[in-house]
Amino acid sequence: MSLYSVLNLLAFAGLLFTVFRVGRTQSSLSRRVFTGLLLGLAFGFVLQLLYGSGTAVMTETLNWTSLVGDSYVRLLRMIIMPLILVTMIAAVLKMDAIASLGRIGGSVIGMLVLTTAIAALIGIAVTALAGLSAEGMVGGARELAREEVLEGRLDNVVSRMSLPDTIAGFIPTNVFADLTEARDNSIISVVIFGILAGVAALLVCRDKPEHRETIHNAVDAAQAVVMQLVRMVMSLTPYGILTLMTYVVASSNAQDILNLIGFVLASYVAIALMFGVHALFILATGANPRAHFQKIWPVLSFAFATRSSAATIPLTVKTQIEELKVPAPIANMAASFGATIGQNGCAGIYPAMLAVMVAPTVGIDPLAPGFILSLVAIIAISSFGIAGVGGGATFAALVVLPAMGLPITIVALLISIEPLIDMGRTALNVSGAITSGVVSQRVLGLSPEAGAEQEASS
Repeated sequence: MSLYSVLNLLAFAGLLFTVFRVGRTQSSLSRRVFTGLLLGLAFGFVLQLLYGSGTAVMTETLNWTSLVGDSYVRLLRMIIMPLILVTMIAAVLKMDAIASLGRIGGSVIGMLVLTTAIAALIGIAVTALAGLSAEGMVGGARELAREEVLEGRLDNVVSRMSLPDTIAGFIPTNVFADLTEARDNSIISVVIFGILAGVAALLVCRDKPEHRETIHNAVDAAQAVVMQLVRMVMSLTPYGILTLMTYVVASSNAQDILNLIGFVLASYVAIALMFGVHALFILATGANPRAHFQKIWPVLSFAFATRSSAATIPLTVKTQIEELKVPAPIANMAASFGATIGQNGCAGIYPAMLAVMVAPTVGIDPLAPGFILSLVAIIAISSFGIAGVGGGATFAALVVLPAMGLPITIVALLISIEPLIDMGRTALNVSGAITSGVVSQRVLGLSPEAGAEQEASS
């Protein structure tokens, strides 16, 4: 290891210790996450300034600093399936009426699809107002290679993403395999199994009252252990954010960003506007949007840094239950479904913007009412299950663009800036999931006190 790499790692260790000292002052998680975020941005910028992307020192430094962030993400992914399974069973077991499960699921999914349709409209409007177009965009060797890969995957993606096949794929055939995330739809499959197991436990309690106490005690104990594990892992969030932001900033290619800065800025304008829509929905429930976003800031920061909605599920569930006082059944469904259905950023804004940019190149008016209605409808329908696949935004584009009769070349041309935009999209996805939970709570007439009581009883 070179001397410069050693010095970089010593500086990084000093930053980790700084975050630790901030935590010793009993400050809130939001403040510690914000501290880690700022330190990561600053350290990544200094590394980029001193060494540049792709140098030996940079590569060696990031290989070691990423150890902290990668370990943190792995710990979170480790607890996703146990958390979903146990808390879903516990949530159903505590419900008075099995029929209310359908109401909760329908409300959550309805909100996710509605906000995705709104996100698509915002993406269309922003792209049109910014005057963005794919005409004249030329790719280099890397983009052309990416296009060949995408073309090869297109037939497979489209054939397996028909709506009937997608819905059927949600039903698990081997829950043990799904607990290992063996399939793209594993998260929803585990949710469905958890619901069915909870219903079965509820029926056993009703038919055989002598088993009621044993079943409730066992489930409560399992949930307490899982939630404590979540709290343990969440306490490491500031360190994970510091490491992940260091990697993102230090490994970014400034020239690539400058070449496509117009699309980057337009994307973040659309994302900001959609956050505003979420705020309006929160305001409509009678809550304070500012207080709401302050409470979910650590979750959004983690989603931004990791670019993974699935990895954020444990934080999303915990924040809804403990900070927003959303009842556990709604919190679990919102977090789980929100990671795989109707993601506002990946399945809504992104494919809509690409479609509007590409349409003029094939002689289609992107502002024609028929085109806009068709595009929004296809985006809303195709959002089921797409975002659960790795590279959700890319897969969404691979489904939407061909369905609209448009070429997919632009997907490859934007590869250079994909990670930068994907951070904002992922944070928006998670915000949309949380919004669906909060709004569903209001629509179904469940008070915040009910959520607090349910958490206390667990």
